[in-house]
Amino acid sequence: MRPVAGVICCTRTVGIEPAQAVMNRYVEGAMRYADAAALLVPSMPGLMKASEVAARLDGLMLTGSPSNLDPVFYDEAVEDAPGPFDRDRDVMTRDLIKAMLDLGRPVFGVCRGFQEINVAFGGSLRRDMATSAELIAHHAPDEVDFNGMFDHRHPVDLTPGGVLATAFSAEQAVVNSVHYQGVDRLGEGLSVEARAQDGVVEAVSASVNGAPVLAVQWHPEWKPEANPQSQTFFQLFGRALRGSPLVVRETQT
Repeated sequence: MRPVAGVICCTRTVGIEPAQAVMNRYVEGAMRYADAAALLVPSMPGLMKASEVAARLDGLMLTGSPSNLDPVFYDEAVEDAPGPFDRDRDVMTRDLIKAMLDLGRPVFGVCRGFQEINVAFGGSLRRDMATSAELIAHHAPDEVDFNGMFDHRHPVDLTPGGVLATAFSAEQAVVNSVHYQGVDRLGEGLSVEARAQDGVVEAVSASVNGAPVLAVQWHPEWKPEANPQSQTFFQLFGRALRGSPLVVRETQT
């Protein structure tokens, strides 16, 4: 039996009705490269508690999304914060992260999921990643098409000896960059796995109750068949689902 990965859903509008949805590419990435079965977890906290589902999952994947976290979840009541928002997902992911880690189950995140993990660990977000003169452009210009948006890339420096540097056998990676928000204050207990060359944190890791946490700001689920490092990210998820160490480090004699 393969392990079962929970994949969080977003609240989307299909036609005129609200729906629970996740793009196939996230589910395919987990199933194909982590070699896992998958269950979609609805963001409906009014009808389901995170604790009811967490024990049935071997791990959790938090996906990207067009929506942004409501700043009230990191203690900033900002009236002009840009949406769209998905507050039901905000609540469900906050509770799921805690429930999974309380059980010692792994949590991985991509883009919005990366931001959710940072906030769950007590961090905060900044909302000017595409416009700040102090930063490189972390999002493509608004006029590009959908494929062009994911073609927007920049290098990141991998933390020496970190999970990603070890797994990728590299000091640097070139990643797609499709985010308007990002880390401001780093969550307590998170280790930096990668930074953009402007200093922005692009990946983090942690271990809680023996459960690995790994999250990236970029999108490894986007055309992973053409990117061995993206495949490796999901393979690390597969190792975590099976209770194996993410990387095997050489011991010095």
